[in-house]
Amino acid sequence: MKPLNVSADLAAVVGKGPMPRSEVVKAIWVYIKKNNLQDKVNKRNINADAALKKVFGGKDMVNMFEMTKLVSAHLS
Repeated sequence: MKPLNVSADLAAVVGKGPMPRSEVVKAIWVYIKKNNLQDKVNKRNINADAALKKVFGGKDMVNMFEMTKLVSAHLS
């Protein structure tokens, strides 16, 4: 996979880039699990903290499929 540049907002969550998209997604899941952000009732939803809200376009909660689309906007 080709390394991509990471936006400043996303770098606050996953670390400095460039990195492949697959590594970005892995790093986001590590962050979500470390900070207990996965919804307790529906495990497919992620509750955003302040750092993830910037990546998720200001949304408080997104599902895991929507997350990948929102993260793509922060990769170039």
